Amino acid sequence: MSKFKAVIIEKGSQGWGGPLVIQPTEKKNKIASVTGGGIHPVAQYIADLTGAEAIDAFSTGVPDDEMAVVVVDCGGTARCGVYPRKGVLTVNLEPGGATGPLAQYIHEDNYVSDVSEKEVSLYDGEVKVDTPEPEVTADSSESSAKEDATGGQKGFIGVVSKIGKAVGGVVNKFFAAGRDAIDTTIRNILPFMAFVSMLLGIITASGIGDIIAKAISPLAGSLPGMILLSVICAIPFLSPVLGPGAVIAQVVGVLVGAEIAKGNIPPSYALPALFAIDAQVGADFVPVGLSLGEAEPSTVEIGVPAMLFSRLITGPLAVVIAYLFSFGLY
Repeated sequence: MSKFKAVIIEKGSQGWGGPLVIQPTEKKNKIASVTGGGIHPVAQYIADLTGAEAIDAFSTGVPDDEMAVVVVDCGGTARCGVYPRKGVLTVNLEPGGATGPLAQYIHEDNYVSDVSEKEVSLYDGEVKVDTPEPEVTADSSESSAKEDATGGQKGFIGVVSKIGKAVGGVVNKFFAAGRDAIDTTIRNILPFMAFVSMLLGIITASGIGDIIAKAISPLAGSLPGMILLSVICAIPFLSPVLGPGAVIAQVVGVLVGAEIAKGNIPPSYALPALFAIDAQVGADFVPVGLSLGEAEPSTVEIGVPAMLFSRLITGPLAVVIAYLFSFGLY
């Protein structure tokens, strides 16, 4: 009898997917938390109920085959699809369905969103523990069938058939790339642009924008101030929190641009200001990027803090370089 207990995780009121039944085993005994702020309470709660071990996978490498489930806080970008793509059951603390550039890998049987502790409960039913098999797409099956059909052809017909197949393969790849590009634009880029526009409208109309602008104008109006701003944004325990979706950088960037238009900040400071407010961008994605690159757990453990601390050097350095290249800009 397994020493681990099973839990069932339902979607929240604004969620999608699931329910997921999580049954840790002797091999898959880790509840991975990739949230950028230590072990999230939901991940710890799942670990407490199941008897598994909660791990801060943001700073500690965990092999994919040891994860019983991974807990993320992704608003709809890459993180929510990375782990379903790798065959790991995924719990998203944020609402949202199959979105992002890896949306095709997100299904109701490997993903659930808008989860809090109240959506997690012990499961008394029978649990079947297995590993999801890689999906065989229609294109690959069709391609195999065509290959079998033409494999025996020889001579002139065989050569023509092979040329036609090669040309068709290239055309299909370009067609699929165009389709994916348009789909990504419609499903991810345009909604994000609409969200940022709405957020900026609220900030501007409420007067919060003026308060933020007055606070950042002294920093963005001088080289020492911009260097300080980049250091603040790149502080390792802040950058993963400020990084998701680049929303903070988008909002502050528009406010800085408005101050430049008003004449409160010299136009020559536009480029260095851009690098100053972008020092934290992507900091939340560091462990996921290393995981996508199939880095070893030890590499993740060393690489994440190394990359975060490196921002404290590269951030201010980028501001100085941008400042030097901004001379003569009006």
